[in-house]
Amino acid sequence: MREILKRVGMPEKQQSDLCCYVMLAMSDIKPDDYWINATNDWFRIHDIIAFTAEEYNKQYAENSRETFRKQAIHHFRNAALIEDNGKATNSPDYKYRITNEFIQVIKSRGDDDSLRDFLNNHDKLVDIYASKKEITKIPVKINTKDYLLSLGKHNELQKLIISEFAPRFAPNSTCLYVGDTIEKDLVKNEAILQDLGFVITLHDKMPDVVLYSEEKKWLYFIEAVTSVGPMDPKRIIEINEMTKNVKIGKIFITAFLDFKTYKKFSDSLAWDTEVWIAEMPNHMIHLNGDKFIGPRQ
Repeated sequence: MREILKRVGMPEKQQSDLCCYVMLAMSDIKPDDYWINATNDWFRIHDIIAFTAEEYNKQYAENSRETFRKQAIHHFRNAALIEDNGKATNSPDYKYRITNEFIQVIKSRGDDDSLRDFLNNHDKLVDIYASKKEITKIPVKINTKDYLLSLGKHNELQKLIISEFAPRFAPNSTCLYVGDTIEKDLVKNEAILQDLGFVITLHDKMPDVVLYSEEKKWLYFIEAVTSVGPMDPKRIIEINEMTKNVKIGKIFITAFLDFKTYKKFSDSLAWDTEVWIAEMPNHMIHLNGDKFIGPRQ
């Protein structure tokens, strides 16, 4: 059964033992049965749990029904492997069965013809989920190239740093580094970073965004803060250690989505740093007293 689920395009998590037992139960296949005799009668989750215990000696507690729904039933229905009877979800008569199309795949033990017929009419769930994941990503143009950031407030802020902060306060700069909450080093121009004197090791945590103005010979180190990680004194020491051989100007900036978040971190920000707030994109807060944005040298 696992091989059938794999070939029909179910994600890896939906090829688990639990998922296989669900399909075996719903097709009424016992250990010594011929698969050609598989059926697609209506089943409750309680019936699936009972069948699995009796026929395969695999015990699942009655209170694990929600696990069955989340790990198997929901995804099988999305992939058109099963259907429900249309009753209210809290009804004791709410049941599921394998679709007439997919039972033919099971009866043939997933031979090429039955799989081809099924997949000609239904997209693979692994492709559907991948497509949805791409749709929900955040598009951003970095150094004239198009990228996709993972969904989330942190990456929303990183996009605003690149699209709103950079044109205003770092015009004509090059983005040397951008992290991503999933793909850690989305953009990383190691050649320029090393030419500038960076010492990069596997244990270093780069600032969220690094911009470089070749014209001004300035580096902008920017932390995108939604919940943690402002430019506090400890962070300044870490970045200075990483860039101890860098001879050009260094600017340390903490970016926030809104003023409310800024206020949470205002008492921990280091002096001689800058603050940019996305909801007020034309302004900056300078924590250096005697001068506006620029490196301290």
